[in-house]
Amino acid sequence: MLKYLLEKEFKQIIRNKFIPRMIIAMPLFMMLVMPWAANQEVSNILLTVVDNDHSTASEELIRKTVSSGYFIFQSVADGSAEAFKNVDSGKADIILDIPYGFEKQLLTERISSVMISSNSVNGTKGILATSYLSTIVNDFSAMISENSELAHDSGIVLSGASFSIIPQYKFNPHLDYKVFMVPAIMVMLLTLITGFLPAFNIVGEKEAGTIEQINVTPASRFQFILAKLIPYWCIGLIVFTLCMVLAVFVYSLIPVGSLITVYVFAIIYIVAVSGMGLVVSNYSDTLQQAMFVMFFFIMIFLLMSGLLTPVGSMPDWAQFITIFNPLKYFISVMRMVYLKGSSFSELVPYFFALCGFAVVFNTWAILGYRKRS
Repeated sequence: MLKYLLEKEFKQIIRNKFIPRMIIAMPLFMMLVMPWAANQEVSNILLTVVDNDHSTASEELIRKTVSSGYFIFQSVADGSAEAFKNVDSGKADIILDIPYGFEKQLLTERISSVMISSNSVNGTKGILATSYLSTIVNDFSAMISENSELAHDSGIVLSGASFSIIPQYKFNPHLDYKVFMVPAIMVMLLTLITGFLPAFNIVGEKEAGTIEQINVTPASRFQFILAKLIPYWCIGLIVFTLCMVLAVFVYSLIPVGSLITVYVFAIIYIVAVSGMGLVVSNYSDTLQQAMFVMFFFIMIFLLMSGLLTPVGSMPDWAQFITIFNPLKYFISVMRMVYLKGSSFSELVPYFFALCGFAVVFNTWAILGYRKRS
């Protein structure tokens, strides 16, 4: 019975004049246009400090940085290696490395240097964080030059202290915002196609009157829902593969991590989102109703997924809501695998979260379909 139901679904898709064209046109448009999104200002930047000098000048620089309001002070690392581990684990977004002899160089040579290392997986956040910190360091330099109270207390008397800032951008060294956006746009496109199309499927059967014919067949609810989902799983994988090919040839973007990991998460995500679409379809009576309900949920999911603005910059109540947003998890996975090369072991929490969404939505879709004979 499942074989004949699948045959029916694929024939309907092929005969549809809109869906086959959309499968090709929509990825092309989204991948070629959407990555050129506007930059966004960021806040709540996680700061780790490496203070090798432990002097009055270095402590004042740290105090001035933290009091700026842009940074959240996380920790003082014992060395650069420990600080970079914090960046790798997501505990820090930027590192302020103050070298040994910082205050002494200011006193004797009238020049010193600090190193700023920024996590630029999010290129916008990386460059803005570096810009903020550079401005603070320059202001500190001007303060020293004017023989401030700090200079008097620490014995530093300069007439033109200057700093040499050497930024280091991890994961996205060229600060190309498109590199940050392309993996997320793949997720957004996958959501629109595998979410909206299943949502229109069952309700389309209701409007056409064919649902009554299916209800009197011996097909079980499980077979019926599975036949509705499998074609869109295939479409989702085709669209996802097309997007990855476009990313390679248009943006020269190849995942640093495993391609298998990307596809494993993509399959689970497609199952979850298509299940959500069928849940909406089960409870809708018209295509218009299904469209507006899906549009409402998709818009909320997109805006609170970290697509354009970091989740960490949202209010606490908004960050709590994002826990129930499957887009947030898959966007994070795509960026981590594409830019950082994260392995599956580092993505286990995201894996279980997406599996939970897939089980809940698809179970709901099966139980929510009331087959009447």
